[in-house]
Amino acid sequence: MNVFLAAVFAFLAAAGTFGTVIEKDPFAKLISLSIIAGGAIPFIVDRGYLDVAIAVAVIAPLSTLFLLFACRREHP
Repeated sequence: MNVFLAAVFAFLAAAGTFGTVIEKDPFAKLISLSIIAGGAIPFIVDRGYLDVAIAVAVIAPLSTLFLLFACRREHP
């Protein structure tokens, strides 16, 4: 992998991690978790684990949607 691209994807993963730690709002935390997945998938692909990358690319957005629905639910 190109060193520049590796640095960009590492920055995305680190920015998502710090955003998740710093944010208080659950919706912003979920967005930061999605940024972590976006930064980690290229490293998984670079190692040759395409089946794992496909699974992460499918599961991460779906789990984010379900968690957003769970956080949005209003309690009586």
